[in-house]
Amino acid sequence: MGTLSLANYEEVRISAPWGHISGRWYGNRTERPILAIHGWLDNLGTFDRLIPLLPDNVGVLCIDLPGHGRSSRLPPGMHYSVYDYVFVIPRVMKEYGWHKVSLMGHSLGGIMAFIYATLAPHTVDMIISLDILLPIPTDARGKDVDTFGRNMEKHLVEDERQEEGNLREPPAYTLPELRKVLSKGSYNSVPPREAQHLLYRQVAKSQLYPDRFFFSRDARVKFYYHIFFEEGLAAEMARRIQRKPYLIIKGSLSPFVGPHCDEAIAILGKNNPHFELHEVQGGTHHVHLHAAEECAKYIGPFIRHHRPPNLTTWSLAGRGEQLSSKERRQAQEQFFARSKHSKQRSKL
Repeated sequence: MGTLSLANYEEVRISAPWGHISGRWYGNRTERPILAIHGWLDNLGTFDRLIPLLPDNVGVLCIDLPGHGRSSRLPPGMHYSVYDYVFVIPRVMKEYGWHKVSLMGHSLGGIMAFIYATLAPHTVDMIISLDILLPIPTDARGKDVDTFGRNMEKHLVEDERQEEGNLREPPAYTLPELRKVLSKGSYNSVPPREAQHLLYRQVAKSQLYPDRFFFSRDARVKFYYHIFFEEGLAAEMARRIQRKPYLIIKGSLSPFVGPHCDEAIAILGKNNPHFELHEVQGGTHHVHLHAAEECAKYIGPFIRHHRPPNLTTWSLAGRGEQLSSKERRQAQEQFFARSKHSKQRSKL
């Protein structure tokens, strides 16, 4: 078994009432892939360093959420919210006729996966959550309420700017400046050296300054409606997910998987041999981007175990279709025996 290649992908456009959802389907296109969803203000490029480290028996469909990357923006006058983003998951499933979905999400994408698994647990077969589980709680002193008010005003200003088009172009930067701006905007979670993975799908050439570029994502997404859980709600949602394969990877320097997640994590892991929680030392919120190799050490075996090769369509020798049922069973037993032996050696 090999790993995926960034060069082996198919561009996809999924129709939606407001336009389309853009994506890239990496690797195997004969089986249902893992649906990978990025975080707030990012795009599918966030998975660029992780993709080449994942097993190639299962493809990965990475998408740009509405308003991000190369996906369509919502119509004028509309606003973005976590609640509405969740509907993207069943929309993609409907497009391809999937009855089940495997989810991998970072930040906003991970929150979407958690919420969707609560609403339709019978359709989810596994979840990989990258430095997230639940939203960070609201500030008890009311600071978040003040932020909501300011964001409402800024959203209306951005609506007006977009109506005026190029008369008020967004701030433009040189490419080296863009890397620094993006890194600073992520609170240094994205190192400048990795910023190019997030820039190539969300910048456009300035019409006013030929040597400069500006962010082409919908600026309204900066003011999207966050989701907050009342006390006890997260625990009840975790119970509804039941004992599903659930992998959480936390960056040790990030606060996103903190004490507010303890109860939900305890519920997800209770009597659940398929639950895993790992911490990557020195990892920031974008741990999958700057520490992709460390993350892949956990994600690869998790995928191999819960989405093993379908030997009727895939085999090491490419002879899966020719195998008898007995031979397929023997081949699968040998595969799992090798995987078990590999895990035992890794512990030595």
